[in-house]
Amino acid sequence: MRTNVVIDDELLEEAFSLSQAKTKKELIHEALRLLIKVRKRKDLTELAGSISFHEGYNHKKLRRTRM
Repeated sequence: MRTNVVIDDELLEEAFSLSQAKTKKELIHEALRLLIKVRKRKDLTELAGSISFHEGYNHKKLRRTRM
């Protein structure tokens, strides 16, 4: 689909610097794919209370070993 859009030059320049896209079309497609991926990702807060840990699992001990 063809669409004419006015895009902020500074936004476009920054997006190109963060991407390997060579054309505006590639950049916009990449941005749309990323938006879809991010929005489809399940919010971790939705999982609250739905995960059960193995009996005896000590999550606090695990935290100490990471530091």
